[in-house]
Amino acid sequence: MLHLQTFGDLRLIETNGDPVRYPIKGLLMMAHLYAGASHELSRYELAQFLWNDVEADLARLNLRKLLSRIRETDGGRAEMPFDFTATTVRLNTQVVSSDLDIFRAGGSPLERLNAIAELTQRGFIGNIKPATKLIDAWIRAQRDAQALQLRQALLDALPDAQKPGAARTISSAALQILERDPKDEQVRALLHRLSGGSSLNERLPNGDDHARVQVKRSETGETPADIERISPMPLILPRLVLLPPTSKHADAGLALANALIEDVTIELCALRNISIVAPHTAGQIRRDSEKAAVVARHSIAYLLDTRLSEEGLFAQLVYFPTDEIIWANRFAMTPDILPRQRRLIAQQLTMSVARELAENEEERLRFEANPEAYHAYLVGSSLMSKLTLPHIRRARKAFKQSLSHKADFSPSFTGLARTFTSEWLVTAQGNNELLHLAEQNALRAIERDPASAAGHRELGVTKLYLGDVDASVAALHLAEELSPHFADVIYSHADTLVHASRPDDALAKIKKAILLNPIAPDAYLWCAAGASFFLEQYEEAIAYVEAMKDKAPAHRIAAASCAMIGDRKRALFHRQRAESINPVFDVEKWLAIVPFKEHWQKELYREGLLKAGF
Repeated sequence: MLHLQTFGDLRLIETNGDPVRYPIKGLLMMAHLYAGASHELSRYELAQFLWNDVEADLARLNLRKLLSRIRETDGGRAEMPFDFTATTVRLNTQVVSSDLDIFRAGGSPLERLNAIAELTQRGFIGNIKPATKLIDAWIRAQRDAQALQLRQALLDALPDAQKPGAARTISSAALQILERDPKDEQVRALLHRLSGGSSLNERLPNGDDHARVQVKRSETGETPADIERISPMPLILPRLVLLPPTSKHADAGLALANALIEDVTIELCALRNISIVAPHTAGQIRRDSEKAAVVARHSIAYLLDTRLSEEGLFAQLVYFPTDEIIWANRFAMTPDILPRQRRLIAQQLTMSVARELAENEEERLRFEANPEAYHAYLVGSSLMSKLTLPHIRRARKAFKQSLSHKADFSPSFTGLARTFTSEWLVTAQGNNELLHLAEQNALRAIERDPASAAGHRELGVTKLYLGDVDASVAALHLAEELSPHFADVIYSHADTLVHASRPDDALAKIKKAILLNPIAPDAYLWCAAGASFFLEQYEEAIAYVEAMKDKAPAHRIAAASCAMIGDRKRALFHRQRAESINPVFDVEKWLAIVPFKEHWQKELYREGLLKAGF
């Protein structure tokens, strides 16, 4: 007996669990026949299904070759999974079973709902990119039919909703349905009735195309808060994923924290201007090592990232297109208060997230209204994660391409400014032309979007390298006021405070940025190393450099730190690495152009560099 798995990865499995090495087209043919009513199709129909993008004669030839390969694969079997005739192909369902049988199985309504929900959340044929339009259309049609069957199974199970464990099963299925179709008002109403009602009540759009989210009056009699959308309801709703909490240590509170996030997920389904990713998908994203790629593939605009520690539950709302943390907060999660305050915490978290989502919508719509400009901007931003000259210049090209699609796209001016300041840093040649270009682009970004923290941040960075430390601190202070949870802005503010001869304040601020963005970019660690060096905490400075994935920009500060503690061997190592990257580096020339507000910093850095042998 063979088993055809169609949900998750499409594959064929022996009775003992071993995979059968079948051609992908053969597996697709088997799935197509299994899903059909008669399990039989003509050779012409199968050839057109599998190769409708080529001439009919070539399609038939391809099918004959495929069937020949299948005969060779199945040659040693007592019973064949296929019966071939001159004109037809039939699947022998006495030899092959499939997970598709779950849709035809009996059982109690709750059992059936649970089985279908667990199956469909893995995704029908999720590992194959459709080779033809017909295959793509068939997969989509199957998914639509399966979604309808899941919905019907949900409705059939409602009379059993009071049974133990039923509410969780039904709620999970309802969330899965709403993830696929956020406009299913009947399922939304059922979900909130099961959860005991939501703390959020959203009115449908009225005649002026504005949607309003209203928070119910609390039992304490506090004034209700209204959140009004500025822009009309978009046709494609933004997607939000609530990532389940993580904890560095095995924590008894983690299960309760997970339940809390599930509560918030259900609460946020009251919002009709957002699409919520189902918890199963959220769990998969949390476990994936390439989270950014998965988030982009699922077209997710917002992430609610949560972490549990001894200090409580830390939650931050991230706007994925700009990687901006638009809100963050910490909630007490002590065992003695959590069971009775779980609902209250869920409501507070929900209301905060709902408010921030509404306030951020104008920016999201501006991005999505210019997809070509937005895509090129994302390419440039991803390249800027590495501070090497080739990456910086490729990013600049991408930002310019973005502006060719939309000439006033503020984020791309911000990106351009960053490329010029980054090149000035990496080359260490004191080329002020780069800084003036950075300043021009930062001012253009501010002119087009004065409320955005990003433009003010780049202006602050540029002012720093131009030697105007006070103007830099002022610009970055404003940027942080505009976006107090934007980790990159806090990092830049910290970097400027290092040069403003306030390394203690800088270190505190960069630690805050790392707390907000715990998988910290190398630039954060480089800044922390600099602050530590000027606090004469040389071992800490070296540790920050060692934590960097790409240590190239920080070899000089590492060499100086090693030299200051008398570690000549490591100082030599870092100096040689720095000289291999920039063989024309000159200590005095560099110190003449690096801005330090107070003279003692320049002298301390000179001492370290000279001791290291530069």
